[in-house]
Amino acid sequence: MNASNQFDRHAEYNKGKLFLISVLALATAGVGFAIRGGIASDLQSHFFDPIDKLRSAEMVATALGVVFLGFAFTIAIGSPLLDFLGMGRLLGLSSLSFIVGNLLVVFADRLASGPSIYWVVWGGMLVIGIGQGLVETVINPLAATLYPDDKTHKLNVLHAWWPGGIIIGGLLGLALGQMNFGWEIKLGVVIIPAAVFGVMLLGTRFPPSERVAAGVSTGEMFKELVRPFFIVWFLSMFLTAASELAPGQWVDLALTRTVGMQGIWLLIYVSGLMFVMRHFAGPMAHRLSPVGLLWFSCLLASAGLLLLSIANSPITGLLAATVWGTGVCYMWPTMLAAASERFPRGGALLMGLMGTAGTLSIYYVLPLMGHIFDTAKIQAAGGEEAFKNLAGGELNQVLTVAAQTSFRYVAILPAVLLLVFGAIWIYDKSKGGYKPVKLGAPAVGGESH
Repeated sequence: MNASNQFDRHAEYNKGKLFLISVLALATAGVGFAIRGGIASDLQSHFFDPIDKLRSAEMVATALGVVFLGFAFTIAIGSPLLDFLGMGRLLGLSSLSFIVGNLLVVFADRLASGPSIYWVVWGGMLVIGIGQGLVETVINPLAATLYPDDKTHKLNVLHAWWPGGIIIGGLLGLALGQMNFGWEIKLGVVIIPAAVFGVMLLGTRFPPSERVAAGVSTGEMFKELVRPFFIVWFLSMFLTAASELAPGQWVDLALTRTVGMQGIWLLIYVSGLMFVMRHFAGPMAHRLSPVGLLWFSCLLASAGLLLLSIANSPITGLLAATVWGTGVCYMWPTMLAAASERFPRGGALLMGLMGTAGTLSIYYVLPLMGHIFDTAKIQAAGGEEAFKNLAGGELNQVLTVAAQTSFRYVAILPAVLLLVFGAIWIYDKSKGGYKPVKLGAPAVGGESH
C-alpha cells in the first residue's frame, strides 16, 4: 500500500485525538506505577507486616508484581482478539479496570480481615494490571497503524508518556504526602485520569489495524510467531523489561535507606530523563540502527544497576540513576518498534506477545527481588530471631545490605543481552544493515532485517 493510500485511509479518522487518548491512557498507567512504588512501604506496614513481618517484603513485592501478571495475561488474550473486539471497546474496559482495581486496594481492609486482606489487595492489583494490559494491547498497534513509516520514533514519543505519567504520579504522591494525606488518597488519584480518557472515547472512531488494512490473514499472522528469530526477540523482551520496570517499582522501598533521600525522587528524576530522551529516539535509531541502540542501552542499564547496588549518598544515587535511566530509556518502545518492523505480518498479536513477555518478566523478577531482599536481611542479621530483635541503626544497616544485594542480582539480566544484541547487530551489518520490512514485501533470506 503506497503512502497516498495510507493517507487516504486515515483521513476519515482524527489521528491527533487518537494519539492523545493513547497518551492519556499510558500516562494513567504511569501515574499508577509511580504511586504504587511510592506507597509500597505503606502497603507493607499497613497490610502485610501484621500478617507476616518476616516475609512482608516478599508479600508486597508479589502484590505489586501481580499487576504485571494481569498485564501479561490481558495482552496475550486481547491482542489476537483486538481486530474482532475493537480498539475503542478495549480502551473503555481499560478505563473501568483502573477505577475498580484501585478502589479494591483502597478498601481492602474493609472488604476482608486477617490474612484474607492479602488476597483482596492481590485481586485489586490484578484488575489494575488488566487495565494496563488493555492499554498496551491497543495503543501499540494503533500507533503502528497511524504512522507506518515512522514506527520507532512515534512509539518512543508515545511511550515517553509512561515516564511522563511516572513524573506526574511521583510528584502528586510527594505533594499529597506533604499535605498529610494517606496512601489511600494517593492511590485514589489514579481514578481521575482513568475517567478522563474513558469519557474521551465516547463517539471516537478507530481505524482497522495495519495488518487488517493490508489484507494479511489471521493464519499468516499466527505463522509469524513460530519463526525462530521472533522467539529470540520475544525472550530478549523478557530481559529488557525486567531491567527497567522491576527496579523502577522497587526503587523507593529499597533505596530510601541507602542513598539518604526518598527513593521516589530518583524514580522521578530518571523518568524525566526518559521523557526527554525518548523524543530523540528516531535520529539515534537511524544513526545506530534499533539493534545498536538496544546494545548500548543494555550496557548502560547493567552498569547503572551495579552502581545503584553500591550507591550510598544522594550524589552517588543520582549518578547511578542517570546511568541506569539512560540505559533503560529506549528499551521497551524500541523493542516493540523493531519487532513490528521486522515482523509486520504479526500485527497486533505479535506486538501484544512482546508486551506479554515484558510484563511476565516483572511478575517473576519483582517477587524475586523481594525474596532476595528478605533472604539478605535475615543473613545479614545472623538469623530470623536476630532480625526480629533488631532496631534503630542496626536494623537500618541490615536493610541497607539487603537493598544493595537485590539490585546487584538484577544487573545480570541486561548484561546477558549484550551478547544477543551484539550478534544480531553484526549479522544485520553483514546483510547490508537494518532494513524494516514493509507489508506486501517479502522478507529477505527468510527473516526480516
